[in-house]
Amino acid sequence: MPDPKGFLKYTHRETPQRRPVDLRLKDWHEVYEDFPHTSLQHQATRCMDCGIPFCHNGCPLGNLIPEWNDLVRTDRWRDAIERLHATNNFPEFTGRLCPAPCESSCVLGINQDAVTIKQIEVEIIDNAFDEGWVVPLPPEADQHTGKTVAVIGSGPAGLAAAQQLTRAGHRVTVFERADRIGGLLRYGIPEFKMEKRHLDRRLEQMKAEGTEFRAGVDVGADITAEQLRSEFDAVVLAGGATAWRDLPITGRDLDGIHQAMEYLPWGNRVQEGDDVLGADGEPPITAKDKKVIIIGGGDTGADCLGTAHRQGAASIHQLEIMPRPPESRAPSTPWPTYALMFRVSSAHEEGGERVFSVNTEEFVGRDGHVAALKLHEVTMQDGKFVKTEGTDFELDADLVLLAMGFVGPEKPGLLTELGVEFTERGNVARGANFETSVPGVFVAGDAGRGQSLIVWAIAEGRAAAAAVDRFLMGETALPAPIAPTAAPQR
Repeated sequence: MPDPKGFLKYTHRETPQRRPVDLRLKDWHEVYEDFPHTSLQHQATRCMDCGIPFCHNGCPLGNLIPEWNDLVRTDRWRDAIERLHATNNFPEFTGRLCPAPCESSCVLGINQDAVTIKQIEVEIIDNAFDEGWVVPLPPEADQHTGKTVAVIGSGPAGLAAAQQLTRAGHRVTVFERADRIGGLLRYGIPEFKMEKRHLDRRLEQMKAEGTEFRAGVDVGADITAEQLRSEFDAVVLAGGATAWRDLPITGRDLDGIHQAMEYLPWGNRVQEGDDVLGADGEPPITAKDKKVIIIGGGDTGADCLGTAHRQGAASIHQLEIMPRPPESRAPSTPWPTYALMFRVSSAHEEGGERVFSVNTEEFVGRDGHVAALKLHEVTMQDGKFVKTEGTDFELDADLVLLAMGFVGPEKPGLLTELGVEFTERGNVARGANFETSVPGVFVAGDAGRGQSLIVWAIAEGRAAAAAVDRFLMGETALPAPIAPTAAPQR
């Protein structure tokens, strides 16, 4: 059992210090300092192992959080990683990238700061890799089924499904249209949030287990849907929700206006060592010495912000149409729901100006290039944004980045060829077993759920793998943590 007085002994939440801003802006390494194991064990001791652990409900994966918290407290790190891996294929990803809805559900968070669940998680897996405890787990020879599965997309949903199905004895091939495996983990997440060595070492484990990866293959173009169906016994669609939301207003065709996912991959390619720098020593899209405006106040906008800082932007404004959240949990999101509140990421800490309750009315150009934005303030009335008269203003801009989210999967190509049905929101429709309207074709992650969190993607990948295994074999021993549901409106 836990230390019954742990939360009284250690009343303060403690997390790793971020490296000084002036130092970390000189490189692309992760922003956090090392966190001593003793400090982490003190934080784990704050976990009360509640009679009803609401953190379980907050985590789509059903992570056994109180169990591995107490194992860390008692210095049983080998047991801790076993319990963590029991529900989560990739805690090194979620421990760095998940917004931790589990912490918003922490019972201690009712009247104190929540337990540092996310930090404990990432320390468990990093320690396990350091100790050599993360090893390939291929199926035994007599477990091979002879069945073949194609997984389309190598983001967290696709990788989770592939690892589960490989370990179940199926021959799994993961197709990725980009030149490297990883999806948004590779080219959408900046290095300062997650160094790609964490991704690469997990991929090496999966290759050793028997998963085959084929990068640079655009299924639906390089391989037809008919070829895919004839070669594989089952297909898992895990291509994500990559159709980005645009801003079709006057001036949108000006040069210097780019989608976030047109901009972010270049920074990652430079860190991968690709030969993408021009004669000026900069990638094709860069913020260096430019007045940058980011439209969108979410995580992707913050990724653009941190990237622009490191490229040497002259100034940065990040615009958000929603009002500024309150400093503490909003009454509209009571415990144990995910708290609406003002958050400061490492990128926000590094500089730039955040502007709330503003709408972009027009892009202003000069000689075919964006030069400014016409803006005005808005208020929410009856669920709609209404212009506040007399609040018009302009901001100069040399580079505009659109980080307004995604509207669903890209339909032309594979999805159209397969003939899958779609929901009213444009996502791939699916039944209770993750199967689409086409028999033998399943969907997991954002392609079926809509834009959501990495923890949901992994959970759906695991659950879809169980459904595929049952489809192929008539039964399954693979865990299915969730049933398919639409992403909640946020």
